[in-house]
Amino acid sequence: MRTATLALLASFTLGVIAPAQGADLDYGVLRGSDYEPEIQVIDWNGIYVGGHGGYTSASAGFKNVYAPLILNELRESSAESLFGASTLLPSRTGTTEGSSYGAYIGFNYQFEETVIGIEADYTRFDRTTSARDSIARFKLSPDGYMESVSLDGAATSRVEDYGTLRARGGYAIGNFLPYITGGLAIGRVHVDQSVAIQYHGYDAAAYKANQALQVGAKAVAVKDFGYVNGGFDPNNPEAGIPATRRVRNAKTKTMGGFVLGAGLEFALTSNILLRAEYQYVMLNDFQESAANRVAINTVRAGAAVKF
Repeated sequence: MRTATLALLASFTLGVIAPAQGADLDYGVLRGSDYEPEIQVIDWNGIYVGGHGGYTSASAGFKNVYAPLILNELRESSAESLFGASTLLPSRTGTTEGSSYGAYIGFNYQFEETVIGIEADYTRFDRTTSARDSIARFKLSPDGYMESVSLDGAATSRVEDYGTLRARGGYAIGNFLPYITGGLAIGRVHVDQSVAIQYHGYDAAAYKANQALQVGAKAVAVKDFGYVNGGFDPNNPEAGIPATRRVRNAKTKTMGGFVLGAGLEFALTSNILLRAEYQYVMLNDFQESAANRVAINTVRAGAAVKF
């Protein structure tokens, strides 16, 4: 009996002590990891190639685009000295907007968190801005002619495409790279300006003299100019049909300018780069006293592969 009791007490004591001792042992098996996972560091260095698409708005100014056309057409008349015809049609601004798309290529160089680089891009837009205006003036000339000039002008600028060469500078924050950019821009713009001109008049002094004649008296000839054949009635000159001359200048020209912008790039992986960007481009016609200017605003997204 005593032997059985001692055996039972020994078994109970071992059952309590053994788990307690096991709890004090630290084998690093049942506990979680003692280290933090490694954070991926993005290397922005290298060449990248990508494509972009977005939304673009453009506004074109048509400063003095009609003046050369009017001056050339009316150079042998008194319309310029009497009316200042070339200055009558005011400058207007036309706007257009729509989708745009293209591609870009660039190179980044990184030192610590600062990233600098150079980038070139191409954008296809192919949309037209337009403006139109008309005006008419009449005046009695010093030689007694009632003269009238009417002008109807239309101008368009179609931005076909443009490209930029820019420097970039940014600051890397983990997978993000906010940046600013700026440089040179060049674009192809098809300009088309036309003016419908009516310049006509009649001898008002002779007409008034005829109106004052007594019945049966001989009327004098009322001279006229600028009417279609048979379109002038000396007894009712206000109902005359003036002739219309149309002059036009249309061509595709290359314009230069500058570009400014800012954006945010995100490294989806070390080789896949996503971006959102805003650009402002100003194209200028330097050959004709800045007669044509086009301002382009673009908001776009892009994706690139970095090598």
